[in-house]
Amino acid sequence: MVTLLLKKSYRHKDLKEIKFHDLWNSYGVFTTMRVIGRPAKILFFKEHIENLFKSIKIYKINKKNIKQNVLKLIKLNLKKNKKYDHLFRVAVNDKMISISLRKRLKPKSNFVLLLVDYKRIDPEYKNLKYKKILNFLKKMDISKSDIALYKKNKILESGTSNLLFVKKNKIYSPIRNYYKGTTLKFFTKKIKKIIKKNIFVDSLNEYDEIIVIGSGKGVVSVDSIKKPFWKRKSLKYYRILSKIYQNELVNYPRYNG
Repeated sequence: MVTLLLKKSYRHKDLKEIKFHDLWNSYGVFTTMRVIGRPAKILFFKEHIENLFKSIKIYKINKKNIKQNVLKLIKLNLKKNKKYDHLFRVAVNDKMISISLRKRLKPKSNFVLLLVDYKRIDPEYKNLKYKKILNFLKKMDISKSDIALYKKNKILESGTSNLLFVKKNKIYSPIRNYYKGTTLKFFTKKIKKIIKKNIFVDSLNEYDEIIVIGSGKGVVSVDSIKKPFWKRKSLKYYRILSKIYQNELVNYPRYNG
């Protein structure tokens, strides 16, 4: 299980701190941001906040000053003198705002995926309906494994991140029914072309690389999948994407609140 180094909940009307609730499986939305360095940087901060409030609007969580309050709580709970490589989660439902912080686990080089026949509820949004996914992840070492969701033979996303597939020097991503995360959006701007394509479970052996990208994972090369059996054939595009990502980490501006 993940160890939370910070966990706080605040009620909407006056931002009074109340008993912590992680809000998993409630009707609401969340975002998880990578915080790194001293002074802290929040990678893709603007994009995370835009995505969060787009989802809040769609889910009709209409609370007065909600954007100002979320930004205030982020600033309040980040320390200026702490060196970070952590994941900062903001979750919102109709009753409260919950925040938590956990240490980011560096993914291992022998990273594997486990295929799971499941599609998230409202997959285009980062909603809190994660009970089934969390039940899988709590049994796994998330530094060296993740689940890959599929439905009707089409692979969608991992339990925590987006997936890219490489074949004959071309990069592909699934067409629909998954959340397009901030890291994926970053790479769609940096890479000349990511081709939208249905990725079928029974065609996995056609692909040379499978790459996991996300706020928590960063950029990870998948070593293997057991069923159906797939084994990594190359690291070429992992190295290209990893270099782009690391350069962004170095050059990204610090968080100013």
